[in-house]
Amino acid sequence: MILVTGATGGLGHQTIDFLLNTTPAAGIAALVRDLSKATDLLQRGVDVRQADYFDYPALVEAFRGIDKVLLVSAVAFTDRVLQHRNVIDAAKEAGVKHLFYTSIQRSTPFVMQEVTESDLATEAYLKASGLVYTILKNGYYFEGLGYLIGSQVPGSEILFTAGEGKIAFVKRTELAAATAALLTSEGHNNQEYTLSGSEAYSFHDIARELSALAGHPIAYKSSELAPYIAQKVAAGFPEVVAGFLAQWGAAAKHGMLSGTHDTVERLLGRKPTSLREYLKTTYFPGT
Repeated sequence: MILVTGATGGLGHQTIDFLLNTTPAAGIAALVRDLSKATDLLQRGVDVRQADYFDYPALVEAFRGIDKVLLVSAVAFTDRVLQHRNVIDAAKEAGVKHLFYTSIQRSTPFVMQEVTESDLATEAYLKASGLVYTILKNGYYFEGLGYLIGSQVPGSEILFTAGEGKIAFVKRTELAAATAALLTSEGHNNQEYTLSGSEAYSFHDIARELSALAGHPIAYKSSELAPYIAQKVAAGFPEVVAGFLAQWGAAAKHGMLSGTHDTVERLLGRKPTSLREYLKTTYFPGT
């Protein structure tokens, strides 16, 4: 049986959606904190189990009878390392055979606060646990672009902190489909995969594509961290969140998210969504 944690969140829920295309619901379990948010999973026959990453005894109980666990990493600004260790230890105690962990892409040694350090610690702990592991280094979601540059078509300028850096964006649904394919196939024992898009794009590329789609010029201006954070705070973001968004730009500037890999393409059997396709359907729906 395969258990997916974070099953009411975006990646976890979408992974279960894809698993249900090839796997009987009786072979799928979902770990959730709030049962009221898992009604649709229950209705589809998924075995829904309740536990929090901080509740070790509940995790052990939830993992009973499970062969594979997909550990969807905890959100930033929490004690991610403790939560991940609890899941790994509980999985081992419960007799889980194989644990998959969703890390973040690292094409360079750049260390991003809130994610990289805890990812590195978790990966090391998992490798030392004795469990069979698969580490999925997920690229930056296309869906996150709206947080970085805004969810509306920019007027004349995009301001961001990425310099000339590029990001190999990938749609979350395509990450979920690739993850489901890995969970339901063999040959991934003690392996690491980077699940990124097949092409990397700069923010100049983003501005150029938006300009073509909008029919008016939109320029990209690279910003230092402080002015960008101030702009986001003025737009209503809490300062800590604005700083976190700015850090993604710094990561891009230092090449952390730029590596292109064909794993997603191979698992999907097609090219992942391109920048032009994503921008057109998201920023210009119905055109």
